[in-house]
Amino acid sequence: MDLEALRYPVGKYHYPEKVDGQLKNEWINDIITFPEKLAAAVTGLSKEQLEWVYRPEGWTIRQVVHHCADSHLNAIIRFKLALTEDNPTIKPYLEHLWANLADYHNDIEDSVQLLTALHKKWGTIITNLTDAELARTYIHPEHGKTFNLKFTIGMYAWHCRHHYAHILQAIEHKGTFN
Repeated sequence: MDLEALRYPVGKYHYPEKVDGQLKNEWINDIITFPEKLAAAVTGLSKEQLEWVYRPEGWTIRQVVHHCADSHLNAIIRFKLALTEDNPTIKPYLEHLWANLADYHNDIEDSVQLLTALHKKWGTIITNLTDAELARTYIHPEHGKTFNLKFTIGMYAWHCRHHYAHILQAIEHKGTFN
């Protein structure tokens, strides 16, 4: 069993040398359509099925859904900071610790609804960015790097595909990896 492939079922994120309008639009579409795809994948899963993991020692489906809501809340804030401040330093968070907080034991419906509303709002922002706005940046202190919003759209499009694949993987394997 290839644990790296289970961890990164769509591969790791690699920013291409050239990002044309078509690729940018594909990324935006990935972000906009994510909540609908996620909801379709998890609708009807039992409480037991929501506890299936996507890889050995990985998160449960429930944790992945709640993580996506938290991550994408942080994402829209990062976009807004970059659009309204000059190269702001964003606040990272310890996602592995957030995944063990009490709200991650809640029903996933709250996070699915949050993602639906959030991605509608986020979609409005990213579909209307000018080239100058796509070039705006923020500093990620955890990585010690500056990222522009075009890169970040691609990264979050990958994040959507990455965790959607995790959920499908958990369902396919029924949370068991022998």
